[in-house]
This record gives sequence, C-alpha cells and structure tokens, in this order.
Amino acid sequence: MGFSGRKTLSFFLIFVLVYLYGASSQEAGPAGPRKPFFERLRRLEEQFRRFQEATLTHLQGVASNHNVSWNVDVRFRSLAEESQAVALALNRSQAAVQGDLAHLRAWMRKIERRSRKADSRLQALDLALSKKSELRARERKGQKDVASRLARDVQALRDVLARLSHLVHSQGARLAALEGRLLVANLGTAAPSPAQPERLGPSSLKLQRGRQALRATPEPSSAPQDSAAQPQGTRGPPASGGHQASDGATAALRDPPRPAWTPQRPGERCSGGPVLVFPNASTENVVSLSPGFLTALRALSFCSWVRTASGHLGTLLSYATEDNDNKLVLHGRDSLKPGSIHFVIGDPAFRELPLQLLLDGQWHHVCVLWTSTQGRYWLHVDRRLVATGSHFREGYEIPPGGSLVLGQEQDRVAGGFDSSEAFVGSMSGLAIWDRVLVPGEVTSLATGRELPTGAILTLANATRVGGFVQRADCTCLELCP
Repeated sequence: MGFSGRKTLSFFLIFVLVYLYGASSQEAGPAGPRKPFFERLRRLEEQFRRFQEATLTHLQGVASNHNVSWNVDVRFRSLAEESQAVALALNRSQAAVQGDLAHLRAWMRKIERRSRKADSRLQALDLALSKKSELRARERKGQKDVASRLARDVQALRDVLARLSHLVHSQGARLAALEGRLLVANLGTAAPSPAQPERLGPSSLKLQRGRQALRATPEPSSAPQDSAAQPQGTRGPPASGGHQASDGATAALRDPPRPAWTPQRPGERCSGGPVLVFPNASTENVVSLSPGFLTALRALSFCSWVRTASGHLGTLLSYATEDNDNKLVLHGRDSLKPGSIHFVIGDPAFRELPLQLLLDGQWHHVCVLWTSTQGRYWLHVDRRLVATGSHFREGYEIPPGGSLVLGQEQDRVAGGFDSSEAFVGSMSGLAIWDRVLVPGEVTSLATGRELPTGAILTLANATRVGGFVQRADCTCLELCP
C-alpha cells in the first residue's frame, strides 16, 4: 500500500472519531419529550451505530491486511535472498557440469577417432573378404562349369557307348542269323522248308556235317569243345558247362578230375560241370551263392542253361538287401502268363520278358543283359536276340552286400519263400558278369566255347544246397534225367 492510501485512511479515522464524540455528547443531554423527529433521529443513530460497528470491523480487517502485506514484503525479501543463494549454487553446479561436459567431449573426440580407425580397418577387411569371396565364387563357378562339361562329356560318351552296344548286339544278331543261313545253305537240299522249319537238335547229323563244311577237321582231343558250334535255334549246353576251373567250389559241388569224355554220337553237347536239379516246388529247394556282389553294379550279364519241368518258369535268380528284397529278380509266378518272367531291378521297376521257348522241356541257353547307361537291356535265347529295350533303371546301381539265391524269390533276406514262385527244372553253366557281354561272347557261351573272362559268380560259388535240390554229374546234358 502507498503513501496516499495511508493518508486517506488516517483522515477517515479522524472523521469517524469526531462524529462519535458528537453523538455521545448529544446522548448525555436532558431527555425531552419525544417527538416524531427525535424518533427518526434515534433510528438514524442506531443505524449509524451499526454502520460504525461495521466500519470498525472493516477497518480492523484493513489494518490486519496491512500488517499481512508488511509481513509479505519481508518474506519476499527473504525469498529473494534465498533465490540469490540458489542461483549462486546453480552457477557453481553449472560450472562443474560444464567441466564434466568438457571432459566428456574430449573423451567423445577420442572415441570418434578410434571408431574412425576401427571403421577404416573394418572396411579394409570387408573389401578383402569381398575380394576373396569373389575369387571363391569364380573358382566355384569354374569348377561347376568344368564339372558340367565333364558330366556332358561323360553323358555323351555313355550315349555313344549305348548306341555302339546296341549296334554291336544288333550286328551280332544279324551275324548269328547269317551264320545259321550259311549252315543251312551248306546242308544243301536237306534244309527244312519255311512252312515246316526243322528243329536242329543237339544230336543232329546235318548240323555236324554243316559244321565240318565250315571248319577244318578238329583233332580228336578237342572234339568236346569244337563240336559245340551250332546254328541259331540249337538247344544244348556248352561243352565245358560255362565254367572255369572249379578250385573254389564247395564240397557239395566239387568234382574229382575225370578224363575227357568223347561223344558217342555226332553233335552231342557234353559238359563236365555240375547240373542242379530242382525236382519240385518246395520252399526248401534253394541254392545260395556267396559272397554275392562285393561292389555296386552298373551293368550286369546273367547267363545259364535252363530246362523247365513245369507250366511256368518260376524264379531263376533273387537278390535281396535289408532295404529292398527285390534288388535283382528274375522270377515268374503260376499266376502270370505262361512263359513270361519279370526282370526286376530295384522294386517296383520291372520289365516282362517273353520266354515261352523254355516251356518245351528242352535245354535252352538264356542270357539277360542290362546296363545303367540309358537303361538298356537285352534278352538272348539260344544266341537269338528275343527282346530289347531302354530307359529301364537308367543311372541306377545295384548295391552290394545282399543275399543271392537260385530257385526261390525272397520276400526278406534269405527267407520268405513262396512255392508258387519256385523254380522246377534244371540249371547248368550259370555265370554272372559285372559288364555287358557282346554278342560274340553270348554266341560262344551258347555254342559251348570258352567262358568269357571276368565272371564274378558261377555255380562254384554255391555255399548251400537246401531241400531236395540234387546235383547231377551228367557227361552230356541230353542224357540227364
């Protein structure tokens, strides 16, 4: 509150005091008769008194407020002093914080320099790694290109080999046919007519004369081997039974040395090798070959002399592993078409081969050939190419380490036999190669010449002959019961 306000308040207080003094002096006078004027005056006095009381109350409130405002000024001054002290403390704190910030800025600059150095090193390492990765990528690309070129070259070679093999087999079949025609032509007028073709049996005198016309007269000591050349369609086993020396044979199939047997009749086919006879369809009739396949096979040749004694062929060969019980199977069931046989490689893939010629109860020479190159396969019966095809298990490998048996079809390794799939008949001269025989080798086998080299399994590898299977030591297969 200012000076002018204080002056006005003092003047007002003096006026009120004077008025109150006058009013009190009037009341002290003698009381006269009351008139209406005095009544009004009395009422005015009462009103004034009440106003006076209200004014005093107001003045007291104003005075107390004046004292409060005075106290507020004091408080404001103390607050100002405190604020100055706080500001001084803040300035000191700010100075300390600025010093700390200066230190932090120095550390930040050092860290930035170090980080820039680390970034430069990382960039150099990244550049070196990228160059190395590019070089490795180029090397891998080059290796892939080389590998792809090699794969293409290998595939081209396989295609060429497949075509050559097919061409060789075709030419072999033609040569066999030409040789048969030449033999028939040398027989003169005794050749059979086309309407009634004569079956040249193993003891045919005509065949003997034709062979003598084409060849020089053999020495007597080589008669069993040289007398084996027969024309297409001749039935009869080879002179040596398709076997090499039987030094590794088991006791059941080992024969003592015998003198050379001289044919008693012209044209006879004789063999010093064993003949396995499966007399009935018992599930016990089985022959096991060991040690089986020692390495994976990408090609296969199976050849054997076969004579069947039932209306279906049954199982010639079965090879099973733990993964698949039909890795390699040549089997026929009594429910199949008579004379048909399934050639299975890695079940369920198979081809049906026509072998109706084998149902006449005579000896026939059978060769089944297969190669994973283009999946080509061939079937030869008595030197003749009966069936061929391609894209059968192309690129497949027959794994090693399985169980190989003759005469039964395995539903599990070395077991699970079924009498309806059993072979009933005789086998001789069986051999297996891990390559595809050429037609000349097939002809050599079918005409009783020497066994082609490289056979991985023969009947000398038979380790178990079970059931009613018998071994016959016939000097000539035609004379076997």
